[in-house]
Amino acid sequence: MANDLRLGVAGLGTVGASLVRLVSEKSDALARRCARGVRVTGVSARSRGRDRGIDLSGIAWFDDPVKLATSGEIDLFVELMGGDSGAAEESVRAALSSGKHVVTANKALLAKHGVELAKLAEENGVSLNFEAAVAGGIPIVKTMRESLAGNHVNRVYGILNGTCNYILTRMEREGLAFAECLADAQRLGYAEADPTFDIEGFDTAHKLALLTSLAFGCEIDAGAIYVEGISSITIADIEAADELGYRIKLLGVAQRTETGIEQRVHPTMVPKSSAIARIDGVLNAVAVDGDTVGEVVLVGPGAGGNATASAVVADIADIARGDRTPTLGKPAAELEPYKPAGMRKHEGGYYIRLSVYDRPGAFARIAQEMATQNISLESIVQRRRAVRSDAPGSSQPAEPQPVILITYETTEAAIREALEIIASQNVIADRPQMIRIEKLS
Repeated sequence: MANDLRLGVAGLGTVGASLVRLVSEKSDALARRCARGVRVTGVSARSRGRDRGIDLSGIAWFDDPVKLATSGEIDLFVELMGGDSGAAEESVRAALSSGKHVVTANKALLAKHGVELAKLAEENGVSLNFEAAVAGGIPIVKTMRESLAGNHVNRVYGILNGTCNYILTRMEREGLAFAECLADAQRLGYAEADPTFDIEGFDTAHKLALLTSLAFGCEIDAGAIYVEGISSITIADIEAADELGYRIKLLGVAQRTETGIEQRVHPTMVPKSSAIARIDGVLNAVAVDGDTVGEVVLVGPGAGGNATASAVVADIADIARGDRTPTLGKPAAELEPYKPAGMRKHEGGYYIRLSVYDRPGAFARIAQEMATQNISLESIVQRRRAVRSDAPGSSQPAEPQPVILITYETTEAAIREALEIIASQNVIADRPQMIRIEKLS
């Protein structure tokens, strides 16, 4: 029909195939909700002959996604190829420049070029929507951009990567080592063959960068995020957290401070009583602290073909109805430059695990260095294990013992300076483990 919204879909992987199927199956419902038809009229992918389990008859095929993006056969370009440059960037720029609306699930592209692309969309009078780029099926972008417009946001944080959450959940529930849980995640399709992007926190960082811009009305600066993954987490850390009343989660946290905006991604001990602690498996959760509404927590599937396609369709429906909102919540020219926060006290303190040589004076030197850095200790736990004694006159140090320190509020700089000096004094056997403790409701 002449009034139908015509879609061009670039990328027919799990999400792209799910989207084509969903648009076909829900065509009547979409027409009623959008007051116009929505249909796929063009597609592009690497392989034309691959069986994707979808009917592409009557849909134009484009070998070049840029040609699809500028084709007269479409009104809206859906980018599902991935990557922060190359074909994804070229085709999105081409679509916007040609006056086509764009919907994308590409957090890497937006984390790197989001402000530029938002300006390009505004210059050409079209929409650039990205609900599916952050937390999969959770409608967090629409919530922050529209539903919380009457709030001054102080903090946004959450579990933004299902792979990491699955691994940490399995480690806790079954007492399995990190490597074993990662292998299972890869076998089940939750982790890539090269899992670095997920387990080292970069995927979470890209999503957090977008949430930060939406929350605080600032430009995107993914490079300013402190990033730490979960590959160093051990069963000893999981067990210690449990005994202390915490669970370990990989969190992305952005918050407003007196000196600027703080962005960080790292393993975190969260109270078992908190809502975020109860999010297990591949689920994602995002919490937003608003001055009017208080804390809002949204939970749901963070990945997967159907969940992500559902978020893409939500963006498409907004465009079909003529609903237009600035890409990042306000006009790109009005976004404030990102101002990083200065070093400050971490309100929840720190968990520190050391492998300390069991010999006279070792712990005294550790305690002395903590005092030198003005770090107060809330508790000290030593788990002694059976060890051999050193032979008389032997220069070989005794078997190291695990020691856990819980600090009161202190600065990140002080903790890192103390641990660096302690590591240089030959009193500990391994690299110190440090995990932040967050005070969450």
